[in-house]
Amino acid sequence: MNDLYFRLAGAADLATLVRLRDDAARWMLAQGITGQWQPGQLDEEHFRKTMAHGEVWLAEADGRVTGAWELWWEDEDAWGPQPPVAGYVHRLMVDRSSAKPGTGRFLLRAAERRVAAAGRAFVRLDCLTGNARLNAYYLNAGYRVVGQNAGKPQPGGAPKSFTLLEKTCGPTAGG
Repeated sequence: MNDLYFRLAGAADLATLVRLRDDAARWMLAQGITGQWQPGQLDEEHFRKTMAHGEVWLAEADGRVTGAWELWWEDEDAWGPQPPVAGYVHRLMVDRSSAKPGTGRFLLRAAERRVAAAGRAFVRLDCLTGNARLNAYYLNAGYRVVGQNAGKPQPGGAPKSFTLLEKTCGPTAGG
């Protein structure tokens, strides 16, 4: 995966981020993963707001975006008020049409390194409780379940139940 280049997303990337998110939602639905993401759920304004309060990272190979993720420095909707000890990964997305196998794990490791570089001790994320496949993915990536949130607000929809996962990070976390 040494051919991947990471960079912060900017305003010129908003349409690409929406496409990537919608394509990931369609892939989930095709895999029978319902209730998590729906195409058309998030628009450019969502990513613009995230860039203003956190970070949105893109992964590129051969000049083409192959994945992205959001990194937040607080997440009170899922975790409640917390001291500044963690980074929160959201919307880890891979372009299934161009990404090599293992790209998602590689992006997750890059996010973990970014959190460690910011001096935070933990990487946290949440996963729809009913998505057994995705929960297993994060457990296999070294995360551990630390709680549940039964009523996390959702953009444009009813609150859902999420599993809260955490991984200790440091200068060498994530490999």
